[in-house]
Amino acid sequence: MKKVIITAREEDFEKIKPMITDMFFSLDKKDDLVKITVFPLDKELDGLITKIEKIIDFRYKESMVEVYTPDFIVSSVLKRAEKKVSISREKIKEKTPVEKLLDSTKPHLRLDISKIALTSIAGIIALIGLFMNNMAVVIGAMLLSPLIGPIYAFAINTAVGIEENAFRGIRNLIVLLLAVMALSYIITLFASFFTELSLTPEILARMSSSTVYIFMALLLGFASILALCKGIPEVVAGVAIASALLPPAVATGISFVLYPSNAVSSMILTFENVLGLMAGSLFATLVLDIGPRRYYEKVVAKRFIIRISLFLVTLLALLFISSLLL
Repeated sequence: MKKVIITAREEDFEKIKPMITDMFFSLDKKDDLVKITVFPLDKELDGLITKIEKIIDFRYKESMVEVYTPDFIVSSVLKRAEKKVSISREKIKEKTPVEKLLDSTKPHLRLDISKIALTSIAGIIALIGLFMNNMAVVIGAMLLSPLIGPIYAFAINTAVGIEENAFRGIRNLIVLLLAVMALSYIITLFASFFTELSLTPEILARMSSSTVYIFMALLLGFASILALCKGIPEVVAGVAIASALLPPAVATGISFVLYPSNAVSSMILTFENVLGLMAGSLFATLVLDIGPRRYYEKVVAKRFIIRISLFLVTLLALLFISSLLL
């Protein structure tokens, strides 16, 4: 159950009242403003916010909607109301409000030294695991890698039509991957002066591109957004994303030192996974009906999604052809 506090003008309250008559609510009037505290079920929240946004005039600075998740509520009246509403509205489909999804992407829009450092450490661990031919070590590196954040930020912000933030997500992902590739190259080059390095099966497996990887990345991208939007811990979805991005990026850096003739193929595999994850995550937002509430924002978002989708499909087609030729 959620706690929603609506601050609106008194004339707006008359329009809101019919929507909340079957919900538990309280009123607090002060001058010409009304503060309404409503307790809707989780699955009622998105629909309630959509209706309220159509009624309240947010041009007034006093107009506001606040949403909280109480730790617990002790109220016999509310308990009976919750049970009654749960039975009468059990067919309502629960949907995470888009405002909550957008807010959850904000930490991933900032590219700071801690994210680069964490990704670099994960890359070094993955590098060790690949040279040891030890998949357990590589999986440990995946747990550290924060690569899911930029993918998630790109998908949600693209679905809502916020172009600047969507491109920030792409930029952050590219920077993190380039950091992993560069660090893998430098460490491999330095180590090659002191010891003989061999290409293990784990490394070789990530040096050949295949159309199968595109399909796998599409599924992983879709599944990761579905998991995050349904409240599954980020670390679970993050491992899925990292498994498709971190080892191939590390293998690309290694290949430039030990197997230059196959470096292009390794890089193509990395790009296939990146684009596949982006396309799959974007498709998930469409299936989950994630998007803005207002009509004009929906028009803008639709145009942006079409442009991005055409761009992704074109690049994936080119990579698909390249993987067949190599």
